[in-house]
Amino acid sequence: MDKNREKLLVLGHVWPQPNATAAGEHMTHLLECFGQMGYAIHFASAAQKPEGFQFFSEFNIQQHKITINDDQFNVLLKEIAPAIVLFDRFMVEEQFSWRVRNICPNAIRVLDTEDLHFVRKEREQHYKGKKTKGISDIAKRELASIYRSDMSLIISKVELNFLVKDYNIPSSILCYFPLLSDGALDSIRCFQERKDLFFIGNFLHEPNWQTVLRLKKNIWPLLQQKLPNVELHIYGSHAQQKHLQLTNTKERFHVKGYIEDVTTPFSEYRLLVAPIPFGAGQKGKFLKAMEHQLPFVTSSVGAEAMFLDDIVTTIVIDDDIEFIEGVAKLYKDELKWNVIKDRLAPILKHHFDKECYFKILGGEINNISENLEKHRQKNIVGQLFWHHSMRSTEYMSRWIMEKNKRN
Repeated sequence: MDKNREKLLVLGHVWPQPNATAAGEHMTHLLECFGQMGYAIHFASAAQKPEGFQFFSEFNIQQHKITINDDQFNVLLKEIAPAIVLFDRFMVEEQFSWRVRNICPNAIRVLDTEDLHFVRKEREQHYKGKKTKGISDIAKRELASIYRSDMSLIISKVELNFLVKDYNIPSSILCYFPLLSDGALDSIRCFQERKDLFFIGNFLHEPNWQTVLRLKKNIWPLLQQKLPNVELHIYGSHAQQKHLQLTNTKERFHVKGYIEDVTTPFSEYRLLVAPIPFGAGQKGKFLKAMEHQLPFVTSSVGAEAMFLDDIVTTIVIDDDIEFIEGVAKLYKDELKWNVIKDRLAPILKHHFDKECYFKILGGEINNISENLEKHRQKNIVGQLFWHHSMRSTEYMSRWIMEKNKRN
């Protein structure tokens, strides 16, 4: 059956886990979108599969284990002969795009940025008091990856504007494709049926870990005094001993770690609290909160690109003391809680509608497919980056292969 269909090859940085990370759910939506377009989908990754990985059993997707710096990948490319290759993050594009360009020159190369890594890293450095001089190496690498690709998917309109205005990236090689939703749930629990506070986030993601530390050290010691009968629960995949040991039953601070159904907290707790100190992109936890019509309080970094303008003064607070006051008041105020709840569903509909962005991406892919050569000719800087003197990743890979042969 697949022989008569055009093929999409996804090269994953990791194997997607939609129940563990927003990135995993984002990849799920991309696979669903290309499936609706009629592509036969292949997924390959050099990463270790998670134990008990069953995700692709729900989809008709062929899986491939690959290795970096290995010519066997060229063989796989020839066998699949993809019409489109999707690189999951710029590190994967660096490793494999030159091979794709050599073996499948007419395949459309699409980069899924997830978020702009260099923006997140630079904000992290600033948060930790480290000065950055000029453009960082990671910024150069990521920007080069965007230029080399025929299309880059950008998850945040803030980052899209940043690339166009600050780095002069042509808008013709960028496509806004945000986190997506099927819309708000019809049946949810009311204010009185909910209790306690929670935060959720993959512990391997540094902004999430720093948020937990901020809650533990700065926020909760004072907030628990204002809410004496309330508990704060922390959820997230990849919790290790250093995370779990923050639990203090006496202080009503509990690190729960991994939860199989990530939607459960959003349907049971009264507030999501997320004083995120740095980061980039969009936050899947807030999309889930909107789907469950659950009010939340976060920082300006957390709220970035989430379209919260009409409720920003109520739920977006940066100062720790004001954050504590805001959470305490909202937790007790049923009227204000309901006002915010009612504003969340329209935001989902206007800005995160799945079918709307599926159509947009499909249209962009078709346009490039029909005019691929013209599209590439317009990307002058991209052509420069493919010049032999700029292809350090390719030649490093070739050197490693030769070295491995001798061993």
